[in-house]
Amino acid sequence: MRKTEQNASLSTARELMIEFADLTGLMPAREKGQRYLWTDAFAVCNFLELYRSFGDEIYKSLALRLVDQVHAVLGRHRDDDSRTGWISGLDQHEGIMHPTRGGLRIGKEMNERRPDEPYDERLEWERDGQYYHYLTKWMHALSRASSVTEDPTYNRWAIELAKTAHARFTYDHPASGRKRMYWKMSIDLSHPLVPSMGHHDPLDGLITYLQLQATAARDSDKSPGSDLGAEITDLAALCEGKQWTTDDPLGIGELLSSAYKLAQLTVPKGFEKDALLDTILHSSLTGIQSYARSNPLDLPAQERLPFRELGLSIGLHALERLQALIEHSAGCPTGNRRLHSQIDELTRSKPLGDMIEKYWLEPSNRQADTWQAHRAINMVMLATSLAPDGYLSP
Repeated sequence: MRKTEQNASLSTARELMIEFADLTGLMPAREKGQRYLWTDAFAVCNFLELYRSFGDEIYKSLALRLVDQVHAVLGRHRDDDSRTGWISGLDQHEGIMHPTRGGLRIGKEMNERRPDEPYDERLEWERDGQYYHYLTKWMHALSRASSVTEDPTYNRWAIELAKTAHARFTYDHPASGRKRMYWKMSIDLSHPLVPSMGHHDPLDGLITYLQLQATAARDSDKSPGSDLGAEITDLAALCEGKQWTTDDPLGIGELLSSAYKLAQLTVPKGFEKDALLDTILHSSLTGIQSYARSNPLDLPAQERLPFRELGLSIGLHALERLQALIEHSAGCPTGNRRLHSQIDELTRSKPLGDMIEKYWLEPSNRQADTWQAHRAINMVMLATSLAPDGYLSP
């Protein structure tokens, strides 16, 4: 990307994030802003990238204010719940010191399903609880905050969250004895709300734990309980033999982003996880070919989901960076022809990302109900696509 285009993208990303801050009660600050864990995780990364790019302290301040708001809102019970205080059960002081120890709510508008209520698949999407893959996104955001601010507190909170999430979401399957994972848990993590396993959850967890471990290695005051070795072993075993193929654009984009994050963490160490990277790229290639065949970008705006498409655009930016990393790294297995062939094949899909960005940058397309109904998440994902390094860095 030329310098002038990069500057224009950064400026647009800045405009989108300032609009997000106003829309969700971040600036000017409201006591209880409109917090949603997935969106806010990307937003923290975006503000940190704006701080890195422009050097203006206001963006770092917004990132850290958002962290505090998320913990104060999503780390506590809902206003319409009979329970009060931190969902961890800690008292006020300890809760502030360890805000992630009980996990974090999703931030859905409807309260969670009561144990005596029947399961309704459609309604479950609208109900609160805890999602593992949202928690891993927040772990990543906290780790990025530690790296940018050089304050290890944020990564320590991320590790505490990883320990809690892993203990509550994973279990030994009674028939096979193998580890499995729940997709959605109750707000207090006492029971599963959706017992099936999220398709990419083990992969998300493995790469995120590796990132937290790498960030913790720079912490001179590590606590004895900060090691994630056992959790990494669990998820590495869960990932063995798995295929990650999906034709969902957000899922494909997340796979490509995961591939780049994994390579950044492992290439300097001799690229010991190239088999996993190969599998991720193969699944991405299969998925993107299937997605492209359906010509989804020919649909009108009201039949498209912007944030899911923008997830793919972000992933294609990750692919560009992965290709450059592998080409310029002495630690990369240059003899792995399949790896290079898959990357070359995937780069042919780069125009898809350009088309997605261009389409949703058009103001008239952002008037569609599909944009307006999920305005906060859409604008944050577009900003991430325009300035992706805050999110894509480990």
